[in-house]
Amino acid sequence: RLVTVIRRLTHTRTMQRRAVAVYVAFFLLVGSAAGVLVATAETPEISFANPDYELSAGDSFEVNGTEYTVADVSESEEGGGHGGSAHTVVSGVVERERAVEQTASWDNGSTVTYDGQEWTVAIDGPNASGVTLVEPVDRTAILENDSAALNETQTIDGETFVVVTDGGEARDLVPASAYFPEPTTTSFAAGDQVTYDGHTATVDAVSADAATLVWTGTETVSIDVAQDSRVTIGDTEFLGHFPDASTLVLSTDFESYEAQVDAQQRHTEQSNGLWRVGVVSLLSSLLLLAMAFMPSRY
Repeated sequence: RLVTVIRRLTHTRTMQRRAVAVYVAFFLLVGSAAGVLVATAETPEISFANPDYELSAGDSFEVNGTEYTVADVSESEEGGGHGGSAHTVVSGVVERERAVEQTASWDNGSTVTYDGQEWTVAIDGPNASGVTLVEPVDRTAILENDSAALNETQTIDGETFVVVTDGGEARDLVPASAYFPEPTTTSFAAGDQVTYDGHTATVDAVSADAATLVWTGTETVSIDVAQDSRVTIGDTEFLGHFPDASTLVLSTDFESYEAQVDAQQRHTEQSNGLWRVGVVSLLSSLLLLAMAFMPSRY
């Protein structure tokens, strides 16, 4: 009888192990299939069949009558700090030129550059209707080039003189106003045009303190475009997308973009679900194997 019981127990455990092997094979098959599906499934990419603009760096395009230029499309690394992994980010810059009013001030008594040389600004009182530019006289150079004059002027009773000799001991005091040449002057009235710093400016206003110059210049306005971001160019809102590191796509088809984002989210959820199926299948297989080979109490 004992032998019969042992044979029956051995047969039963053999059948149990065979059943376990079948279940383990099933779970491994399910887990492998889930892994293969995750590995081979491709994440849907954002794309536009007929975008409003498909541009590269240097390309120009027009929105609402205004011309814009793609100044830059580049990729950079973000993240990676504190042991994290860095990821590549593509971004771009769109620029346009716009007209702006620019001003400059010629302060009374200051030195300004005009017509390629320096001048001193002179404004004749608070009721002056214009501004005068006075070419500075290099008195030091004139005195150094005159062998009959001392190299320094002298001030007597508030008046400046030049000391001139006749080659001997005789010396004459010549008023500076009579000795030095009259400086060259250039005058402008309010409303006159002046070539200033490469611009054609207008003398807009004159006061006792300064003359104000006004001209129309240009400035560059930059618009940053991030990956899959909404950006307003002119009065139009676009979706900015970079299919690669050198191309900028601008599209107003937001419905298509949202639908593709939803598809990507569904793909991510399904992939996560398949990964969980694979993990559960593997753990179930290990658990069944462990239970099948547990020693019996009989």
